[in-house]
Amino acid sequence: MSVFAVREPVTTAGPRLGTLPADASGADIWRVLGAENRLAGVYRGGVPRRGVDAVALGALLTDVDRRFGVGSTLAVTVPLATCLPLLAGGTGPAARTLADTLDGRTVVALAATDEDSGCDLAALGTSVSFDGDHIRLDGTKRWITNATTCGAALVLARHRPGPHFTNFTWVLVPADAPGVRADPAETELFDGSGTGHLTFDGVRLTRDHVVGGTGRGLSAFAAHIATERLAGALWAVALCERTLHDTARYLGRRRHGGGVLWEREGIRRRWAGALLRSRQHRALTESLTEAVAVRRDTSAAALLKASAAETVEQVLDVCAHLQGAHGFRTGGPQHLRAQGALFGIGGGTTEVVLGIVAETAPESGPGELP
Repeated sequence: MSVFAVREPVTTAGPRLGTLPADASGADIWRVLGAENRLAGVYRGGVPRRGVDAVALGALLTDVDRRFGVGSTLAVTVPLATCLPLLAGGTGPAARTLADTLDGRTVVALAATDEDSGCDLAALGTSVSFDGDHIRLDGTKRWITNATTCGAALVLARHRPGPHFTNFTWVLVPADAPGVRADPAETELFDGSGTGHLTFDGVRLTRDHVVGGTGRGLSAFAAHIATERLAGALWAVALCERTLHDTARYLGRRRHGGGVLWEREGIRRRWAGALLRSRQHRALTESLTEAVAVRRDTSAAALLKASAAETVEQVLDVCAHLQGAHGFRTGGPQHLRAQGALFGIGGGTTEVVLGIVAETAPESGPGELP
C-alpha cells in the first residue's frame, strides 16, 4: 500500500477534541477549540487583526475535516476566516463578542447573502436606518452557516439605496434580540452546520452595534475575502487528500477475481489522475499562501478559490465512482460529493472568481500572470 498511499496529514489534536463524537455539531467543536485555545492560534500572534497564520489554520482545518462532517467543518471555517477578523479592532459589543468567540463561549454567523440577491451583495435589500443613538434593521438573509446555533450574527445591510460600495454597513446582531428569527434551511446536507435563514423584523439596537464604521461594509468584506478563499483552498487540500487516502485503502482491500481492485491498471490510473489534480492544487495553494495571507492579493485568492472548486469536484467524482455501490453508504463519497459542490458556489461561484482572475491579469503577456 505504501506505493500509492497519500501521506496522512500531521495534526495537533487537543485532548478534548478527540472525545467528541464524529457527528458533533460545528458549535460543539467551536466550544472545544476555544477551550483548548486553538482558535486564537490560527492568527499571527494570536490576534485576528494581524491576519491568519496559514500553517496553523491549515493544521486546524485538516484536524477538523478528518474527524467531523463537511457541515461541521464549514461551521468552523466561516467564522475563523471572516467573522473574527471583521470583529477585530472593534469596541463595545464587537470587542466583547470577539473575546467570547475566541474563548469558544459563542459562535458568530456571517450573514451576507440576501433573500433575493444572493451573492450579489451590491443588490441586497436588508436595510439599516439610524435614529440618534439607535439603529433599526430589517430584511432576510438566506443560507447562512451557523444561523440556528450562533450567539450573534454579523449582518451586512445597506443604509442608503444604490450599489455604491459606501452604501453598506456591518451590524452585530445578538441572536436573542427582539425581532430576530432563525429558521433551519430546507436541506438534508451539511449536518452540524446550523445552516438556516435569518429574518430581522424591526430589530432595534444601540448604535455601538455598528462594526467597522458606517459605509465600510463592502470595503471591510473585500479586505477579508482573500483570507476566506485561502481557508477554502486549505480545506480543499485536506478534504481531497483524506478522500483519496480512504479510497486507496478501499481499493486495496476490495476483492476482485483472484486479487483486489487496486491491481487493475485502469483503476490505478484513474485514481492517480485524481491524485495528480489534488497535488497540483496543493502546490498552487502553497505557492500563493504568502501572497494571500500577508498581502491579501485578491487575484491570487481568486485563483485558489477556482482551483479548490474544480479540484474538489474532480477528486470527489473519481473517488465516488471508484468505490461503486459502497460509495452510497451513509456519509460515503457520493454524499460527500454533493456537499463538495459548495466549493464552487459559496463565497462566489467559480465563474465569478475566474472572471476576477481574467480582469486582474496584466495585458503584457503570460510571463507576468499571477
